Amino acid sequence: MNEQAQTTQAPQTPPKPAPKGIGLADSAVARLKQLLAERQTPDAGLRIAVKGGGCSGLQYSMEWSEKSRERDKVFERDGVRVFVDPKSYLYLIGTELVFEQTLMASGFKLNNPNVKAACGCGESFSV
Repeated sequence: MNEQAQTTQAPQTPPKPAPKGIGLADSAVARLKQLLAERQTPDAGLRIAVKGGGCSGLQYSMEWSEKSRERDKVFERDGVRVFVDPKSYLYLIGTELVFEQTLMASGFKLNNPNVKAACGCGESFSV
C-alpha cells in the first residue's frame, strides 16, 4: 500500500506592502521644529529633491521652502512639513528622514530603500 506523507503548511502571511510616501522619524521632527523656530518661519518646510550628479549618478538636495509648489507631494507630521517634487518622489518612495547626532557629526539622513549602490563618500547613489 502506498502511503503519502501529508504535510500541513502553516498559513502564510502576505508580504507587507511597501511604505508609501516619505516618513519622518521622531528625531527629524524634533530637529526640524527647532530649526523652524530659530528661523522664525513656522509655516515653512524642508524641500527634498533628487538631482543628477555625484559619483553614482544621483544626489540628494535639501533646502528651506516657504511654501509648497503646485505639484509637490507634501508630507506632514506634528506640524512639520516636507515638500517633494513629483520627479524626485519616484526615487524617494518609502524613504525615511532621520536626524542623527554623533560625536563626529550631525545631520539629516535619508534611509532610502530604493538605493542599489552608493559611492564611498555617501554623497551620491543609484537606483
